[in-house]
Amino acid sequence: MKGGPGWHPLLPRSFFARTLLLVLLTLLFSKILTLLYLISNEDLLVDRQYSHGTAMLVHAYWASGPEARADLEKLTGMQLVHHSQVPPGEVHWPYSGVFTSQLRNELGDRTQIRVQTHDQAAIWVHQPSYGEHWLKVPLYAHPLRGQRLGLVLTWSALIIMLSFAAAWIFVRQLNRPLKVLERAAQRIGQGHSVRLLDTSGPAEIAEVYRAFNQMAQDVEQANSDRALLLAGVSHDLRTPLTRMRLSTELMSGVEPELTEGMIRDIEDMDAILDQFMAYIRDGNAEPCEPCDLNELIREVVTPINSTEPRVALYLQPVPELALRRLSVKRMLSNLVENALNHGGTGVEITSHLEHSALQPCVVVSVLDRGPGVDQSEGKDLFTPFIRGDSARSTKGTGLGLAIVKRIADSHGISVQLLNRSGGGMEARLCFPAPTH
Repeated sequence: MKGGPGWHPLLPRSFFARTLLLVLLTLLFSKILTLLYLISNEDLLVDRQYSHGTAMLVHAYWASGPEARADLEKLTGMQLVHHSQVPPGEVHWPYSGVFTSQLRNELGDRTQIRVQTHDQAAIWVHQPSYGEHWLKVPLYAHPLRGQRLGLVLTWSALIIMLSFAAAWIFVRQLNRPLKVLERAAQRIGQGHSVRLLDTSGPAEIAEVYRAFNQMAQDVEQANSDRALLLAGVSHDLRTPLTRMRLSTELMSGVEPELTEGMIRDIEDMDAILDQFMAYIRDGNAEPCEPCDLNELIREVVTPINSTEPRVALYLQPVPELALRRLSVKRMLSNLVENALNHGGTGVEITSHLEHSALQPCVVVSVLDRGPGVDQSEGKDLFTPFIRGDSARSTKGTGLGLAIVKRIADSHGISVQLLNRSGGGMEARLCFPAPTH
């Protein structure tokens, strides 16, 4: 699946990670520039001073007589050494290059330079007129030894770690309001009522929270109005239906066949009203309690199997789950009735605990041997008043599976309709299981 506008496959997907990466890269870039500036300006200036002083000492040494040279050697530690005593040069960026280039500029292109900062810090200078000897110029308290470079690197690492911690705290503060908004939106999507979000924070977040609070109030009001309207319609229709049934039963002696048909129609209308009310009452007001899911399945199936065994149970031990007892029983009952109405014989219910890499879940499957469903209609079957006309019979209101989906969403349960090999359908419910 492709990302949205501005999305790059190498970038993190979350806003939190992107903001943190941006802050860290900015801090790291600024620290690198600061370090380069210090090395390229202050330290290079010191190196140039040292190299220029060395060049002046070399000129003064060869311009002096024997006595003056002896005094200069005692004073500065300069001395002529045989080339066999000259160590190989060390490369320490950037000051060894500064010494080499500066001294060659002042002493001539044919000058050979070797720099050593470890052990005995010194510069060895050689020109063709020196023969087999090199002039050793000691470096006293040179400011850019390896120790100082290590100190600079250590300081930089500490600054980077401190910057990372500060950026982490800063980005978490920015990301926290988005997490609160995400959780509130999920609760509204599951049909729960939410507390109004606090709008006393930063101005931009407060504006978003105010808009969300208004939306949440509008959604809750719309749900209340819809529930009140349908409940009123259901209540008002039951009275005339009851009178019609009484009148029809009084006429049973005149036209018994017509009377029976009218009574069945009235019962169907009453059942339709019951489904409307069941859809409205999705069970959100019912508290969650620890439940044995296998026991709920048995409670649903026992009345169905009271006269003859119509539903077979294959239940494995599963952990207790926090569920709304009556709502889950209604969901299971709808699935079983759907399987019996459309699948005929061979209805089975299975349960087992399934372990996965992300989260374990309890899987409950209601299976039948009916005609199955068209997979292109799979998601549409959960929409109110939609029936799988092409694959299964058209009897019913189209609210049974919609009620199942509504209750499943309120519990965080995933529900799927799958065709079975050999014919038939599987309604699979995945209940999130506790991880401990």
